[in-house]
Amino acid sequence: MGTEEIRAEIEALRAEVRRLSDSYYNRDTSLVSDFEYDALLHKLADLEREHPEYRTADSPTEKVGGSASAAFSQVVHPVALQSLTDVFSFEEVEAFCARTEEAAGEDGYTVEPKIDGLSVALYYEDGVFVRGATRGDGNVGEDVTENLKTVKSIPARLENAPARLAVRGEVYMPKSVFDELNEVREVEGKQLFANPRNAAAGSLRQKDSSLTAARRLDILVFNIQYAEGREFSTHAGTLEFLREAGFHTIPHSVRRRGADISDAIAGIGDGRGEYDFDIDGAVVKINSLAARGELGSTAKAPRWAVAYKYPPEKKETELLNIVVQVGRTGVLTPKAVVAPVRLSGTTVSNATLHNADFIAERDIRIGDTVIIQKAGEIIPEVIEVVASKRKPDAVPYEFPKTCPECGGDVSRDEGAAAVRCHGAECPAQLLRNIAHFASRRAMDIEGLGIAVAKQLLAEKLIASAGDIYFLDADKLEKMERFGKKSAENLVAAIEKSKSRGLAPLLFALGIPQVGESAGKALAGRFGSMEAIENAEIEELTAVEDIGAITAQYLRDWLEMPQSRHLLSRLREAGVDMTGEALPRGGALEGVTFVLTGTLSKYTRDEAAELITRLGGKVSGSVSKKTGVVVAGEDAGSKLTKARELGVRVVDEAEFEEMVGE
Repeated sequence: MGTEEIRAEIEALRAEVRRLSDSYYNRDTSLVSDFEYDALLHKLADLEREHPEYRTADSPTEKVGGSASAAFSQVVHPVALQSLTDVFSFEEVEAFCARTEEAAGEDGYTVEPKIDGLSVALYYEDGVFVRGATRGDGNVGEDVTENLKTVKSIPARLENAPARLAVRGEVYMPKSVFDELNEVREVEGKQLFANPRNAAAGSLRQKDSSLTAARRLDILVFNIQYAEGREFSTHAGTLEFLREAGFHTIPHSVRRRGADISDAIAGIGDGRGEYDFDIDGAVVKINSLAARGELGSTAKAPRWAVAYKYPPEKKETELLNIVVQVGRTGVLTPKAVVAPVRLSGTTVSNATLHNADFIAERDIRIGDTVIIQKAGEIIPEVIEVVASKRKPDAVPYEFPKTCPECGGDVSRDEGAAAVRCHGAECPAQLLRNIAHFASRRAMDIEGLGIAVAKQLLAEKLIASAGDIYFLDADKLEKMERFGKKSAENLVAAIEKSKSRGLAPLLFALGIPQVGESAGKALAGRFGSMEAIENAEIEELTAVEDIGAITAQYLRDWLEMPQSRHLLSRLREAGVDMTGEALPRGGALEGVTFVLTGTLSKYTRDEAAELITRLGGKVSGSVSKKTGVVVAGEDAGSKLTKARELGVRVVDEAEFEEMVGE
């Protein structure tokens, strides 16, 4: 390459690394695997080393990845929290050992798993935990003391501690907790966390420490930053001191020769599936603290340590079958059943195939020889077919036309790759459907949350939302953690929900595209479920906010046998399926309102219901089409935007005049 081409490539690499780094460290989102990111950074470092004329002080190779968010108070680290130099082969590890063998001496090296979490510093004074901060840019981090106090494995007080002590550790979300958290988020219809690292980072950066506490984070401490008045000779000695002081410390071993070190790294890689935390490599450190002091550090990383990054491992295997599973949101997800193969320390017999488009685009067929990959700790995935090994009788795979769980119709989400089952009583979706049906904005059945819904399904007391209304206190009382009073309270809440009316019921049914707003519009136009069931597509689309797609989804849902059975059960139970039809030409007809801040006389829902009853509409965002913004106490950005756009703003007293109260 010519000079200009080299400079352009370096600049392009810097821009890409900065983009990925900002997303990973500051937004808690991984856009690529750790290995891919590290490989880009390594390539950039090699180019800068070969062409020092293009090196700059602000290059990502010279800085720690993150920065301190303005949302938190800043903490200046007395001792910088540096990053590590990455290596990608045993040859590079051996080269590091050869350079440092004399300095390492008889104390040798420690080899530790590199936890994929969020690096923090913990500060103690006279044995009391006084401050905790994220790494940030290495010199300045975010003050997350209150959130770290919720991590139960961080000691609040130490016995026989130095007057001032600073330790460094890695906050992580245990894999078991991560799986539970994503299970709940799936049921609640929230976006799933991509991996435990992102989940841990997002949890630690919550402004409300109670949310952090609910995420059950943990920490492993791996370094003493400083210990006033205490002397240590080896890193292994510091870990022993920290363990005796009450910290959970990083598992480690002491090694002296290059072959032993490589064996230790390989052993950590083979055993990574046994850890309850994700790792993305192994760290090799000189054990002698005096030798560390002599070797020193660069601006970014110490010269006495390297991090070996495990490469994505790929293996060939046979695709034995394709099994389509139905998730709790109804999405059909294909899974590859493969001939068992050892991959990244675990035996793999299943791998993801992502979606129907992925299979079609790569022409993946049962019986094919495929290549599967597991980068770090992510789920194994099929990445390609070995076409030269395809069997003559292999036929193209056809994705199911009906739900493999309930036999109901499936359809592709508008503008997306997901194929979804809309069965109202699909067994795979029951937990989510029940939890949604009972939620506050739907049928508002107090006491029927996810945990209770799980119990009811496990005990086979319900098989659909309609069965909720046939529960009695005697059956409930026999369930674990239920008593006479709690059973009676739940039955009373179920009975009360029968009178919620048509609009909340339409939302509770989980009909595609029919949310709260659409439910209110339909209830206001037709006044009864029976009228909606008898309505033609043209009548449905005549309702404001109901487009052709929503109308078709509604029509299809109503015609499904499962839906008819559910509605029949609800009618049998006496659930109210009527609603007050909205008057035409009401006082607020055609006016779009936005509510912001806190009102003293009304809750947000009450004000919205009043507006709707008088013919108006309620929107969640301010635009040029907004007619009125009702501003209560502590109104925020919506009020600011309304003023910028010249939208009419009223206070609560003016709003009361408008609605005639």
